[in-house]
Amino acid sequence: MESFSKLAIVLLFLSAALLAVQRTEAICSMSSEGMEACKPSVSGPSPAPPSEDCCSALRDADLDCLCSYRNSALLPTLGIDPDLAVKLPKKCGLTPPQECS
Repeated sequence: MESFSKLAIVLLFLSAALLAVQRTEAICSMSSEGMEACKPSVSGPSPAPPSEDCCSALRDADLDCLCSYRNSALLPTLGIDPDLAVKLPKKCGLTPPQECS
């Protein structure tokens, strides 16, 4: 039983480490700073309009790649509402990928 407890602790630690790595790496050429700049616009019950920093990060991002995360379980774990996220490019004056429109 003791070895099971140790294994559970190790797995919990590895899961937390993996989540931390996912949060700090760039996703689809969008840095973690860009993701944080956009987070107020894609989360919560009354999202804020996108900031210039957010729109700048989106201009540099791979929108097709970001669109591929639309139905991913990753976005909600990061506190991002996928429905709000797909509307963000238009709010920044960008043309969203056809499949995300």
